[in-house]
Amino acid sequence: MTDHISFAVERSKQGIQIKNALLWEIKRFYNHEFFIGKEALSIIKKRLGIELPEDEAGFITLHIVSALMDSSTVGETAEMTKVIQNILNIVKYHFNVEFDEYSLHYERFLTHLKFFVQRVFSGVEIDDDDKNFLLVLKKQYKNEYKCALKIRDYINKEYGYDLTEDEMVYITVHIKRVTTK
Repeated sequence: MTDHISFAVERSKQGIQIKNALLWEIKRFYNHEFFIGKEALSIIKKRLGIELPEDEAGFITLHIVSALMDSSTVGETAEMTKVIQNILNIVKYHFNVEFDEYSLHYERFLTHLKFFVQRVFSGVEIDDDDKNFLLVLKKQYKNEYKCALKIRDYINKEYGYDLTEDEMVYITVHIKRVTTK
Protein backbone atom coordinates (compact mmCIF):
# COMPACT_ATOMS: atom_id res chain seq x y z
CA MET A 1 0.00 0.00 0.00
CA THR A 2 2.83 2.41 0.76
CA ASP A 3 4.19 1.92 -2.76
CA HIS A 4 0.74 2.63 -4.18
CA ILE A 5 0.38 5.83 -2.16
CA SER A 6 3.87 6.93 -3.16
CA PHE A 7 3.08 6.37 -6.84
CA ALA A 8 -0.30 8.12 -6.44
CA VAL A 9 1.42 11.18 -4.96
CA GLU A 10 3.97 11.19 -7.82
CA ARG A 11 1.18 10.83 -10.42
CA SER A 12 -0.69 13.71 -8.79
CA LYS A 13 2.40 15.93 -8.97
CA GLN A 14 2.60 15.11 -12.69
CA GLY A 15 -1.12 15.79 -13.20
CA ILE A 16 -1.89 12.15 -14.00
CA GLN A 17 -5.11 10.68 -12.60
CA ILE A 18 -6.18 7.07 -12.82
CA LYS A 19 -9.89 6.30 -12.73
CA ASN A 20 -11.01 3.48 -10.48
CA ALA A 21 -13.55 1.49 -12.52
CA LEU A 22 -14.77 -0.28 -9.37
CA LEU A 23 -15.19 2.82 -7.20
CA TRP A 24 -18.96 2.57 -6.97
CA GLU A 25 -18.84 -1.12 -5.96
CA ILE A 26 -15.99 -0.52 -3.53
CA LYS A 27 -17.97 2.21 -1.77
CA ARG A 28 -20.99 -0.08 -1.46
CA PHE A 29 -19.33 -3.37 -0.57
CA TYR A 30 -16.48 -2.16 1.63
CA ASN A 31 -17.94 1.01 3.12
CA HIS A 32 -16.04 0.78 6.42
CA GLU A 33 -12.72 0.21 4.70
CA PHE A 34 -13.55 2.98 2.19
CA PHE A 35 -14.02 5.37 5.11
CA ILE A 36 -10.46 4.51 6.18
CA GLY A 37 -9.28 5.14 2.61
CA LYS A 38 -10.95 8.58 2.68
CA GLU A 39 -9.26 9.30 6.00
CA ALA A 40 -5.92 8.36 4.42
CA LEU A 41 -6.57 10.97 1.70
CA SER A 42 -7.22 13.55 4.42
CA ILE A 43 -3.94 12.69 6.15
CA ILE A 44 -2.05 12.91 2.83
CA LYS A 45 -3.60 16.30 2.13
CA LYS A 46 -2.82 17.55 5.63
CA ARG A 47 0.79 16.31 5.70
CA LEU A 48 1.83 16.72 2.06
CA GLY A 49 -0.58 19.37 0.82
CA ILE A 50 -1.63 17.07 -2.04
CA GLU A 51 -5.29 16.40 -2.67
CA LEU A 52 -5.77 12.99 -4.21
CA PRO A 53 -9.05 12.10 -5.95
CA GLU A 54 -11.64 9.83 -4.38
CA ASP A 55 -10.60 7.09 -6.83
CA GLU A 56 -7.42 6.73 -4.78
CA ALA A 57 -9.47 6.08 -1.63
CA GLY A 58 -10.96 3.18 -3.57
CA PHE A 59 -7.53 1.81 -4.43
CA ILE A 60 -6.44 2.18 -0.81
CA THR A 61 -9.60 0.31 0.19
CA LEU A 62 -8.67 -2.61 -2.08
CA HIS A 63 -5.26 -2.76 -0.38
CA ILE A 64 -6.92 -2.80 3.04
CA VAL A 65 -9.38 -5.52 2.05
CA SER A 66 -6.59 -7.57 0.48
CA ALA A 67 -4.58 -7.32 3.69
CA LEU A 68 -7.60 -8.52 5.67
CA MET A 69 -7.85 -11.59 3.42
CA ASP A 70 -4.67 -13.48 4.12
CA SER A 71 -3.70 -14.73 0.67
CA SER A 72 -5.54 -12.25 -1.52
CA THR A 73 -3.81 -9.82 -3.87
CA VAL A 74 -5.26 -6.45 -4.85
CA GLY A 75 -6.06 -7.90 -8.29
CA GLU A 76 -7.93 -10.81 -6.74
CA THR A 77 -9.82 -8.43 -4.46
CA ALA A 78 -10.85 -6.35 -7.47
CA GLU A 79 -11.99 -9.52 -9.26
CA MET A 80 -13.92 -10.63 -6.15
CA THR A 81 -15.65 -7.27 -6.11
CA LYS A 82 -16.78 -7.83 -9.70
CA VAL A 83 -18.07 -11.30 -8.82
CA ILE A 84 -20.09 -9.93 -5.89
CA GLN A 85 -21.63 -7.32 -8.20
CA ASN A 86 -22.45 -9.98 -10.79
CA ILE A 87 -24.12 -12.20 -8.19
CA LEU A 88 -26.15 -9.26 -6.90
CA ASN A 89 -27.21 -8.58 -10.50
CA ILE A 90 -28.26 -12.21 -10.99
CA VAL A 91 -30.51 -12.00 -7.92
CA LYS A 92 -31.75 -8.53 -8.81
CA TYR A 93 -32.79 -9.50 -12.34
CA HIS A 94 -34.09 -12.95 -11.40
CA PHE A 95 -36.55 -11.37 -8.95
CA ASN A 96 -36.86 -8.00 -10.71
CA VAL A 97 -36.19 -6.17 -7.43
CA GLU A 98 -34.17 -3.26 -6.15
CA PHE A 99 -32.32 -3.97 -2.92
CA ASP A 100 -32.75 -1.92 0.20
CA GLU A 101 -29.04 -1.39 0.72
CA TYR A 102 -29.63 -0.16 4.25
CA SER A 103 -31.52 -3.26 5.39
CA LEU A 104 -30.06 -5.83 7.74
CA HIS A 105 -30.84 -8.63 5.26
CA TYR A 106 -28.90 -6.86 2.51
CA GLU A 107 -25.91 -6.33 4.83
CA ARG A 108 -25.99 -10.00 5.82
CA PHE A 109 -26.30 -11.09 2.19
CA LEU A 110 -23.37 -8.91 1.23
CA THR A 111 -21.29 -10.29 4.10
CA HIS A 112 -22.16 -13.83 3.07
CA LEU A 113 -21.22 -13.07 -0.54
CA LYS A 114 -17.84 -11.66 0.53
CA PHE A 115 -17.00 -14.85 2.42
CA PHE A 116 -18.51 -17.03 -0.30
CA VAL A 117 -16.46 -15.39 -3.06
CA GLN A 118 -13.34 -15.58 -0.90
CA ARG A 119 -13.94 -19.34 -0.53
CA VAL A 120 -14.39 -19.67 -4.30
CA PHE A 121 -11.09 -17.90 -4.98
CA SER A 122 -9.21 -19.87 -2.33
CA GLY A 123 -10.79 -23.21 -3.28
CA VAL A 124 -12.13 -23.84 0.23
CA GLU A 125 -15.37 -25.81 0.39
CA ILE A 126 -17.93 -26.12 3.12
CA ASP A 127 -19.76 -29.41 3.34
CA ASP A 128 -21.44 -30.92 6.37
CA ASP A 129 -23.38 -33.64 4.53
CA ASP A 130 -26.88 -32.42 5.55
CA LYS A 131 -28.71 -33.39 2.35
CA ASN A 132 -32.17 -33.29 3.96
CA PHE A 133 -32.11 -29.55 4.54
CA LEU A 134 -31.35 -28.90 0.88
CA LEU A 135 -34.28 -31.10 -0.16
CA VAL A 136 -36.61 -29.09 2.08
CA LEU A 137 -35.29 -25.80 0.73
CA LYS A 138 -35.68 -26.94 -2.88
CA LYS A 139 -39.38 -27.56 -2.23
CA GLN A 140 -40.15 -24.61 0.04
CA TYR A 141 -38.07 -21.95 -1.74
CA LYS A 142 -38.25 -23.09 -5.37
CA ASN A 143 -37.70 -19.68 -6.95
CA GLU A 144 -34.86 -18.78 -4.60
CA TYR A 145 -33.21 -22.13 -5.32
CA LYS A 146 -33.57 -21.54 -9.08
CA CYS A 147 -31.74 -18.25 -8.58
CA ALA A 148 -29.03 -20.05 -6.58
CA LEU A 149 -28.67 -22.47 -9.51
CA LYS A 150 -28.02 -19.49 -11.82
CA ILE A 151 -25.31 -18.32 -9.42
CA ARG A 152 -23.85 -21.83 -9.29
CA ASP A 153 -23.77 -21.98 -13.10
CA TYR A 154 -22.13 -18.54 -13.32
CA ILE A 155 -19.42 -19.47 -10.80
CA ASN A 156 -18.80 -22.80 -12.49
CA LYS A 157 -18.62 -21.30 -15.98
CA GLU A 158 -16.39 -18.36 -15.04
CA TYR A 159 -14.17 -19.92 -12.36
CA GLY A 160 -14.53 -23.70 -12.66
CA TYR A 161 -15.67 -23.97 -9.07
CA ASP A 162 -18.43 -26.46 -8.19
CA LEU A 163 -20.63 -25.32 -5.32
CA THR A 164 -21.32 -27.85 -2.60
CA GLU A 165 -24.87 -28.53 -1.54
CA ASP A 166 -24.18 -26.62 1.67
CA GLU A 167 -23.15 -23.56 -0.33
CA MET A 168 -26.42 -23.89 -2.23
CA VAL A 169 -28.32 -24.01 1.07
CA TYR A 170 -26.63 -20.87 2.39
CA ILE A 171 -27.09 -18.95 -0.85
CA THR A 172 -30.75 -19.99 -1.10
CA VAL A 173 -31.47 -18.93 2.50
CA HIS A 174 -29.77 -15.57 2.04
CA ILE A 175 -31.55 -14.97 -1.27
CA LYS A 176 -34.87 -15.66 0.48
CA ARG A 177 -34.03 -13.17 3.21
CA VAL A 178 -32.81 -10.40 0.90
CA THR A 179 -35.78 -10.71 -1.48
CA THR A 180 -38.49 -10.87 1.19
CA LYS A 181 -39.92 -7.52 2.25
